[in-house]
Parts: sequence; structure tokens; C-alpha cells
Amino acid sequence: MTFHQNAPITQPEATLSVRTSISPQGASQKPQGSPAPASRIPNPVEHHTVAILLSAHNGERFLHDQLASLVRQTHQRWVLYWRDDGSSDAAQAILQSFAAFAGKHRSHSVSGGGALGPTRSYLTLLASAWHDQFRYFAFADQDDVWFEDKITRGLRALSEVPPDVPALYCARQELVDEQLRYLGKSPRHAGKVGFPAALTQNIATGCTIIMNRAAAEVVLSLAPPEGTLHDWWCYIAVSAAGGEILVDNAAVLHYRQHLGNLVGSPVGILRRGIAALRRGPRPFMTILRNHVAVLQTHPDLLSDRARADLAVIAAGLDGGGRDKLRALGLRGFHRQTRLEDVVFGIWFLLG
Repeated sequence: MTFHQNAPITQPEATLSVRTSISPQGASQKPQGSPAPASRIPNPVEHHTVAILLSAHNGERFLHDQLASLVRQTHQRWVLYWRDDGSSDAAQAILQSFAAFAGKHRSHSVSGGGALGPTRSYLTLLASAWHDQFRYFAFADQDDVWFEDKITRGLRALSEVPPDVPALYCARQELVDEQLRYLGKSPRHAGKVGFPAALTQNIATGCTIIMNRAAAEVVLSLAPPEGTLHDWWCYIAVSAAGGEILVDNAAVLHYRQHLGNLVGSPVGILRRGIAALRRGPRPFMTILRNHVAVLQTHPDLLSDRARADLAVIAAGLDGGGRDKLRALGLRGFHRQTRLEDVVFGIWFLLG
């Protein structure tokens, strides 16, 4: 199999609408000072090289489109870090062909470990790129198509945060079918983001995430629990550490919906609610307990506010009705919509 650069895929113009979440109050050792105004830095990140992290598993059907969209990025200083996670199709051959096409300085294969699963595979890629001293890290799925300004938008948002403050950028997606036909957009995030909201729901879809080096250091310092996904864990870890969560309410890529999706994005609140009800409370409550337990083993990495909130939430998980109600009353311990939050509250009380 060989890599071929497809014809450009057009996408709508979008205006950057970055929402900076409120960092957990009481974060310890908050850096002093602030970045210079954007008007004084016309191109603040044009020279920064981004590590794009792609884990492939049986992705030959769509990899060409994704790789071609990387080539078309307006921000051209990037290196693709990739690994094949046990594919039985031609995915690895396509990526090797892309490496020959892009050149050895634009593509880096991370080998070893066999089939790790998505979370361990992506964190392996993150660790490899971090050791190579990159300042920014972007997750990429094998079946999406990035808009041409995706990296540029993320870096512009991240440039407003001091480099020693952990920061994670994420955005919305344009949902499409296998042939890239428009289905809708992922939900707009109007509710609270950050911690402890991160424990109740993941709003940082992995294929849109770009992190700075300080955020990557936090993520790599915390071993995720079994059953979590890399993007949710990054969101939880960075926000619990008192970092900044930057949410762009514009879409930055075509997000394919197909039977092979690891995690899909059903269009509409009602459909998402029905999907959650079908799964039932046990999987959610199990992973909530696991997330809380892991975070509590690393209090030195957390903000003061996160440590205090975790103590209340842990007491609610193990205690009686009064403890549970106290936890549910924590500021920010809610999901994005009222309907989802009602379901979450019932599951917490019963779990």
C-alpha cells in the first residue's frame, strides 16, 4: 500500500471562540505574571513544532484522508509520531509509505509493546514525544479529516497561557458519515468545564486535543486507571492539577461516524441520553471511583481545590445519603445539560 495525497477537502470558515475554563480555585503555586497581549505577538507560535500523535488499528479505509489533511495544515512545523496497535490490515504499510513520502524528519515510528489498546498506545506516543523535548502535543485519530487551520487555532489559544501552566485545548467536531457527508455538529459546551466537572463527563474529544508541555508532564506523572480513555484522563489530570481547559466552540475537523468508531458522538441530547441509559450506572460509577482513587494517590500533583473536592466526593461514594448529597452540592460537580445531570445525580445516589 502506498500513501497518496488526496485532493483538498473544503471546510467552512469558522471564527475562533475560545472559552477558558475557570481553574480550580485555590490552586497552589500559581505562576505570577501573564502573557503579552496577542497584538504584540503577531505570530506567537509559528516556529513551534508540534508532535502529532496517531495510534492506528485496522485503519486502512480512512488513513489516506487523515494523513493528507495533516499535509494541508497551515501550520507546517509538525512531526507525526505513530505506532500500529496490532493491525491486521494495511494500516502499518500506509503509515510506512507516508513516512517515505513526508521524510524522516516529519514522521517517527514508535515501536514495541504489541497491541496496547488506545489509552496505553496514545500515552506511549505522548511519552516518546515528550522525551524528544516537544512543546506541544496533538492527538489524532486514524479516520478523521482535519480542517486546514486546526493546529493553528489550537496553538493560538495555548499561546495565551504561560508555558509553565498546564493547558489543554479542545474543540467541537463536524459529524460526518463514512463518505464525509454532513450529519451535524457535536454539542456546544455551555456548562462549566474543569474540575470537578471533569469527573462527571468528558468534553475533551481526543482528536481535537492539543496540550502544552506542562500539561503533558502532569498526564505522564499519573498512571491512568483501567477502563479509562486517554482523552478523558488528560482532561481530568490537567484540570485537577489546576491547569487551564480551553474550549473552542468552533468545529476543527470532520469526525467520521461509522461502525468501527471506538467512541462515537450521537447527534442530539436525547440520543446521547438514551445511549447513557442503555449502558446503565455500573460502568460509569466504576470508572468514577477509579478516577477518584488514582487522583487521591497523588495529592502533590493536585490543586488545593481539587484535593478538597476529592475528599468530599470520595466520602460521598462510600458514605450514606447525607455524604452523597454533600458531594452532589459541590460547585461544578455537574454534567453539561440538565437532563444529563439528573441522570448523573440518580446514579450517584444509588451507586
